[in-house]
Amino acid sequence: MAPRSRHRNPGTALTAADGPLVTALCGGVGAARLLHGLHVSPDLDTVTYTLAGAISRERGWGLEGETWNTMEALARYPSRFSWFGLGDRDLATHLFRTQRLGDGVPLSTVTGEIAAAWGVEVSIVPVTDDRVETMMDVEDEGEIGFQDYFVRRAHGVAVRGVRFRGADTARPSPGVLDALAAAEVVVICPSNPVVSIGPLLAIPGVQDAVVSRRDRVVAVSPIVAGAALKGPAGRLLAELGHEVSVVGVARLYAPLAATLVIDEADAALAPAVEAAGMRCLVTPTVMRGPAEAAALAKVIVEAA
Repeated sequence: MAPRSRHRNPGTALTAADGPLVTALCGGVGAARLLHGLHVSPDLDTVTYTLAGAISRERGWGLEGETWNTMEALARYPSRFSWFGLGDRDLATHLFRTQRLGDGVPLSTVTGEIAAAWGVEVSIVPVTDDRVETMMDVEDEGEIGFQDYFVRRAHGVAVRGVRFRGADTARPSPGVLDALAAAEVVVICPSNPVVSIGPLLAIPGVQDAVVSRRDRVVAVSPIVAGAALKGPAGRLLAELGHEVSVVGVARLYAPLAATLVIDEADAALAPAVEAAGMRCLVTPTVMRGPAEAAALAKVIVEAA
């Protein structure tokens, strides 16, 4: 999801269309932040744009056919945001969100309004309506915001720890715990375990709700053949003392999920995954397009 931010609002997505009730815990390559006074929620927007068929296939975030006139104009001025990118059409979403939040409407309601405007029928819900910031403890510097780490420094600096500021006092958004309780299948998507799934589980009540459904929880490994396909997941896992493999992922997720789906490239590690306490399913997990994504989704639903 859009690679820009420090104030994250990863979400849960719930669907009941033509199949079992599925709740997905997901994040992405972005987060949420107030920029130029705008509230930007890239994780939520990328899910929305993808389900609407409007996502940029080349970038994997933002809108297809985007223009960049606003950011190009901003670059004329001495701005500390000149390294940050918002497309013109994407900007309209952030303007709308900022206006509605300014009117006192909670983020979960605004997210539903945006999804409806794009014709998305799946419920997309931020894990919390409260402000939660992902802070990265960087060597030789101390804490910096996730946006600084991910975009400005291209996640090229060593991290000693991660903290979700504000999470301990945040509350789950309306419907989040109900979605987890009602789902026939709970999916932990192949998102970054540290900075995408981590913030979700840090909200009081969410991890307990997932653990209570463990037999129905299926996780998909974001690590394939010892590396992340995209983003800093592999590097972060290593820096924080975890094994960068499907076995390392299994050790992280065993308390939460009964099943781990791994790629065919890691088939030889299936016994080690099961020794870590998870049932292991081996199938192609690299989603190069809708067909591969649909096939993976079918495996996940059947697994539970």
